[in-house]
Amino acid sequence: MDQPQHILIDGSSYLYRAFYVPQLKRMQTKDGQPTGAVFGIMNMIKSLMLEYPNSNIVAIFDAKGKNFRHEMYSDYKANRPSMPDELRSQVEFVHRGVKALGIPLVATPGVEADDVIGAYAKHASSQGQSVLVASGDKDLAQIVNDKVSLIDTMKKVIMDEAGVVSKFGVRPDQIIDYLALMGDTSDNIPGVPKVGPKTAVKWLLEYGSLDGVVENADKIGGKVGENLRDFLPQLPLSKDLVTIRCDMDLEVPLAELRQEEPSREDLIDIYQALQFKKWLAEMGEAVTSSSDQPVPEYVPGQYDLVLDKVSFSGWLEQLVASEGFAFDTETTSVNAQEAELVGVSFSVESGFAAYVPVAHTYMGAPSQLDRDYVLQALKPLLEDPQLPKIGQNLKYDMSVLANYGVKLKGVAFDTMLESYVIDSVASRHSMDVLSEKHLGHTPVPFSEVAGKGKSQLTFDQVDLDRAGHYAAEDADVTLRLHHRLMQQLTASPALHRIFNTIEMPLVSVLSRIEDVGVLIDDNMLLQQSQELAMTMQKAEQTAYELAGGEFNLASPKQIQEVLYDRLGLPVLKKTPKGAPSTAEDVLQELAIEHELPRLILEHRSLGKLKSTYTDKLPVMINSKTGRVHTSYHQAVAATGRLSSSDPNLQNIPIRTAQGRRIREAFIAEPGSRVLAADYSQIELRIMAHLSADDTLVNAFKNGLDIHRATAAEIFDVPLDEVLDEQRRHAKAVNFGLIYGMSAFGLSKQINVERKQAQNYIDAYFARYPGVKDYMEHTREFARDNGFVETVFGRRLYLPDINSKNHNMRQYAERTAINAPMQGTAADIIKMAMIEVDRTFHGRPDVKMIMQVHDELVFEVKEEELDSVSANVCQIMEGVVNLDVPLVVEAGSGINWAKAH
Repeated sequence: MDQPQHILIDGSSYLYRAFYVPQLKRMQTKDGQPTGAVFGIMNMIKSLMLEYPNSNIVAIFDAKGKNFRHEMYSDYKANRPSMPDELRSQVEFVHRGVKALGIPLVATPGVEADDVIGAYAKHASSQGQSVLVASGDKDLAQIVNDKVSLIDTMKKVIMDEAGVVSKFGVRPDQIIDYLALMGDTSDNIPGVPKVGPKTAVKWLLEYGSLDGVVENADKIGGKVGENLRDFLPQLPLSKDLVTIRCDMDLEVPLAELRQEEPSREDLIDIYQALQFKKWLAEMGEAVTSSSDQPVPEYVPGQYDLVLDKVSFSGWLEQLVASEGFAFDTETTSVNAQEAELVGVSFSVESGFAAYVPVAHTYMGAPSQLDRDYVLQALKPLLEDPQLPKIGQNLKYDMSVLANYGVKLKGVAFDTMLESYVIDSVASRHSMDVLSEKHLGHTPVPFSEVAGKGKSQLTFDQVDLDRAGHYAAEDADVTLRLHHRLMQQLTASPALHRIFNTIEMPLVSVLSRIEDVGVLIDDNMLLQQSQELAMTMQKAEQTAYELAGGEFNLASPKQIQEVLYDRLGLPVLKKTPKGAPSTAEDVLQELAIEHELPRLILEHRSLGKLKSTYTDKLPVMINSKTGRVHTSYHQAVAATGRLSSSDPNLQNIPIRTAQGRRIREAFIAEPGSRVLAADYSQIELRIMAHLSADDTLVNAFKNGLDIHRATAAEIFDVPLDEVLDEQRRHAKAVNFGLIYGMSAFGLSKQINVERKQAQNYIDAYFARYPGVKDYMEHTREFARDNGFVETVFGRRLYLPDINSKNHNMRQYAERTAINAPMQGTAADIIKMAMIEVDRTFHGRPDVKMIMQVHDELVFEVKEEELDSVSANVCQIMEGVVNLDVPLVVEAGSGINWAKAH
């Protein structure tokens, strides 16, 4: 059908179909409002409008309430579940969206959308007008004729009369009889038992119609014939229920339902409300940011490529006269310790920036200013603490410049951290992502100037015409982002304070820790690698004996075959594709009853230690410094905690003997010792402060063993009679509840009945009622505001806290309880790092070398060890004042393991 005169959309059918499309079902706004069904229907309508610009489109939906078929048959649709809340919340938006597109919307009380569609189609076709019905409902095949066709827009299939025969095996005029014979389980319409499509088609082809089937019912043999004869009295009702009422009177004639021009204003309102950013961009409309400020139109910048001293001198004068400038480096590596400086860029005014290349070495590269000359000229400015510097991930630039003897000071603003403090979970905090989100501009990607994969060039090999624009744009975009983000940041005094007093001062501290690095005993690690390999080999041999033959312990498929097919172990969980799971939690449960799963887990653990640490750490030792230099990340973890990479120092195991041995390879230089200072039970102490529970607060104030005190209450025994096993259970309760653990989770962890675990939890809340009140209040606050806060005002947003999806909402509620504690702990140790650095900065006898979770690690000269240890503990314990004391446990030794 080329351009039909009318297109009738079965809105109710598409409402459900769009809702259950997997990729659409996941769509939701930041505050948890589902949007997939709205997007799906509007996208389908927009596609039809583009494909059939000359057709008049009308959308028909079911009206609320029952219809005449319920009066005919009280059990009509009785088995159909009620509309899911996630879909119900979208219906109003769907109706608004359809109308905003200029599409007439019809919903007639007392009848179904199919009846309205049938009546409009019959009326139009009787006047010689062509009609295309957009639906995936098989019932509508009965209205197809030479003027009426169906289109399934999701499958992009158009079905005319021949198409009906091809799909169903019967003509359109036989569809009613076909449906009556089969019935419809979704609508609870009774059919002849055991009669499916094949039987219905066979009978209708042989006897012509339902009447013909009824007349010949006695001739049909077998059980299905008996079923037909038994069901004859009900066939008229079934036929009546499946018949679309094409002769019904229409409240509004089709001729009066005319498509109008889309309402730009209404569409913008809907797209903004549902955060359909792509469609807003297509309309040339600004995307509303998290502060509800429209994104300004992006005006391309003017960029200079500085190749001579005269131009450079002119830019130097601008930098000197400025009140601060954006600054960026271009280098040969993302590893700051190995990177060579290729050029610098800066911007003092939005839209104006320059790139000064100093080491582009490709063949034919034009003459450039000498690197030392440029750095010496910039050094007074870069080291001026009173001249603010603005950057994106300035810690990297600090470390690069430090390799050339330039100590970057005046590090005032970092756009990555500005975005992170505003909302840690809203998006990634890279410059490209932030530019698209806040400026509506996509910067030139690195891959466009340097290539991808193995053929990617280092920046010193990039042509200056391309490199100049790319590098200058980085500085320009950074400055524009800073102006934009600071408007949002200053709107919240608490967030502004966190940015100014915690995150920005920490940049310099982390840069210095990274530059110092950690001394590693590579020979010890080599020996450990060999021992791990031997232990893994022994585990493999034992596993082969238990399995009755060799298999690949790293192959999930082969593990499945051995555990489930060969050994017949119970299948506890399946993969999305239906295969028995070999995930770690499954193997841990199986390991309780069988040795082989335990060996597989042990083999995995040893292999991870070997590949991640004992094999890898020695090759990461910097040839210049003889140390390993990790990279700390401030803008990754949603709670504010630091993470690290290359290597990841946060995940070195401490609970296993092999993991602790790896820490033995972290050593101090001769004449020094490793000092480790660790906050004790900091999250439980923060819970006591936040909940203000008198019993919990007093327990910490009095220096009680909190786990033993909890055990005494749970097990109703005197404090001095608490058994170690009871204390272990109480410890699981104390920590489990602040992570939102359920009775089911607790029962599995400590291996007790679920009822017993619930009794433990009830006893806990009876002892600490303030904790229960705090948890309930926090969940309520999160639901009302969409975020929770740390003690110091850091916001931790929870996009799924009001999600209609039960599992997502429950996870968000658990996070709401734990996030303030984790976030406050992160804030505290960051503040401690800043104070410790301020105290010891510049002293060669004290080096802060690592931060791991709630622990700070130092390398200290032996003669200063006692005084430094006491000083560090004093600083860490006194950095903030809570209702309970902070306690720091410190130890020292020739290596990190000995310091514990």
